[in-house]
Amino acid sequence: MAEGTVRITIFLKHDQTKNLDQIDEILYSQGFWKNFPPEGTKIVSWQVLMGIGQVVTLEVPPELVRPVNRTIEKMAWGAFRTEFYLTYDFLPVYQQKKTEAEHREQKGGSK
Repeated sequence: MAEGTVRITIFLKHDQTKNLDQIDEILYSQGFWKNFPPEGTKIVSWQVLMGIGQVVTLEVPPELVRPVNRTIEKMAWGAFRTEFYLTYDFLPVYQQKKTEAEHREQKGGSK
Protein backbone atom coordinates (compact mmCIF):
# COMPACT_ATOMS: atom_id res chain seq x y z
CA MET A 1 0.00 0.00 0.00
CA ALA A 2 1.30 3.45 -0.84
CA GLU A 3 2.52 5.62 2.02
CA GLY A 4 -0.13 8.04 3.25
CA THR A 5 -3.12 6.20 1.81
CA VAL A 6 -6.04 4.22 3.19
CA ARG A 7 -7.94 1.40 1.56
CA ILE A 8 -11.66 1.59 1.06
CA THR A 9 -13.71 -1.37 -0.09
CA ILE A 10 -17.00 -0.43 -1.72
CA PHE A 11 -19.84 -2.88 -2.23
CA LEU A 12 -21.89 -1.93 -5.29
CA LYS A 13 -24.98 -4.08 -4.83
CA HIS A 14 -27.14 -4.45 -7.93
CA ASP A 15 -30.65 -3.04 -7.83
CA GLN A 16 -32.42 -6.24 -8.85
CA THR A 17 -35.52 -4.35 -9.97
CA LYS A 18 -33.42 -3.37 -13.02
CA ASN A 19 -31.73 -5.53 -15.63
CA LEU A 20 -28.07 -5.12 -16.56
CA ASP A 21 -28.81 -2.87 -19.55
CA GLN A 22 -30.87 -0.53 -17.34
CA ILE A 23 -28.14 -0.43 -14.69
CA ASP A 24 -25.49 0.30 -17.30
CA GLU A 25 -27.60 3.09 -18.82
CA ILE A 26 -27.89 4.78 -15.43
CA LEU A 27 -24.13 4.52 -14.89
CA TYR A 28 -23.34 5.99 -18.33
CA SER A 29 -25.93 8.77 -18.07
CA GLN A 30 -24.76 9.81 -14.60
CA GLY A 31 -21.09 9.82 -15.67
CA PHE A 32 -19.98 6.96 -13.44
CA TRP A 33 -17.77 5.17 -15.99
CA LYS A 34 -16.08 8.43 -16.97
CA ASN A 35 -15.48 9.79 -13.45
CA PHE A 36 -14.95 6.82 -11.15
CA PRO A 37 -12.68 6.56 -9.34
CA PRO A 38 -11.69 10.19 -8.80
CA GLU A 39 -8.26 11.28 -9.97
CA GLY A 40 -5.59 10.62 -7.36
CA THR A 41 -7.03 7.29 -6.27
CA LYS A 42 -5.95 3.82 -7.36
CA ILE A 43 -8.05 0.73 -8.04
CA VAL A 44 -6.53 -2.20 -6.11
CA SER A 45 -9.15 -4.73 -7.21
CA TRP A 46 -12.56 -4.85 -8.86
CA GLN A 47 -14.48 -8.10 -8.49
CA VAL A 48 -17.93 -9.25 -9.58
CA LEU A 49 -19.95 -11.22 -7.03
CA MET A 50 -22.44 -13.06 -9.21
CA GLY A 51 -25.99 -12.43 -8.08
CA ILE A 52 -24.92 -9.65 -5.70
CA GLY A 53 -22.99 -6.95 -7.52
CA GLN A 54 -19.43 -5.68 -7.54
CA VAL A 55 -16.73 -5.06 -4.95
CA VAL A 56 -14.15 -2.35 -5.58
CA THR A 57 -11.12 -1.75 -3.37
CA LEU A 58 -9.38 1.60 -3.73
CA GLU A 59 -6.18 3.08 -2.35
CA VAL A 60 -7.05 6.62 -1.38
CA PRO A 61 -5.19 9.54 0.17
CA PRO A 62 -7.26 10.58 3.23
CA GLU A 63 -8.11 13.95 1.67
CA LEU A 64 -9.84 12.14 -1.23
CA VAL A 65 -12.19 10.02 0.90
CA ARG A 66 -14.97 12.61 0.58
CA PRO A 67 -14.63 12.93 -3.23
CA VAL A 68 -14.81 9.12 -3.52
CA ASN A 69 -18.00 9.12 -1.46
CA ARG A 70 -19.49 12.03 -3.42
CA THR A 71 -18.72 10.36 -6.75
CA ILE A 72 -20.59 7.25 -5.63
CA GLU A 73 -23.52 9.30 -4.30
CA LYS A 74 -23.83 11.33 -7.50
CA MET A 75 -23.06 8.71 -10.11
CA ALA A 76 -23.78 5.20 -8.81
CA TRP A 77 -26.95 5.61 -6.80
CA GLY A 78 -29.99 4.45 -8.72
CA ALA A 79 -27.96 1.60 -10.21
CA PHE A 80 -26.46 0.27 -6.98
CA ARG A 81 -27.03 0.22 -3.25
CA THR A 82 -23.66 0.91 -1.68
CA GLU A 83 -21.66 0.05 1.42
CA PHE A 84 -18.20 1.37 2.36
CA TYR A 85 -15.61 -0.35 4.55
CA LEU A 86 -12.15 0.78 5.63
CA THR A 87 -9.97 -2.24 4.83
CA TYR A 88 -6.41 -3.53 4.82
CA ASP A 89 -4.54 -6.31 3.07
CA PHE A 90 -4.40 -9.33 5.39
CA LEU A 91 -2.68 -11.63 2.88
CA PRO A 92 0.89 -10.93 4.09
CA VAL A 93 -0.18 -11.59 7.69
CA TYR A 94 -1.91 -14.81 6.66
CA GLN A 95 1.18 -15.97 4.78
CA GLN A 96 3.38 -15.25 7.81
CA LYS A 97 1.06 -17.15 10.14
CA LYS A 98 0.88 -20.10 7.73
CA THR A 99 4.68 -20.27 7.62
CA GLU A 100 4.86 -20.05 11.42
CA ALA A 101 2.30 -22.86 11.72
CA GLU A 102 4.33 -25.07 9.38
CA HIS A 103 7.50 -24.40 11.42
CA ARG A 104 5.67 -25.24 14.66
CA GLU A 105 4.43 -28.47 13.17
CA GLN A 106 7.94 -29.42 12.03
CA LYS A 107 9.23 -28.78 15.55
CA GLY A 108 6.47 -30.94 17.01
CA GLY A 109 4.47 -28.03 18.42
CA SER A 110 0.75 -27.45 18.30
CA LYS A 111 -1.03 -27.72 14.96
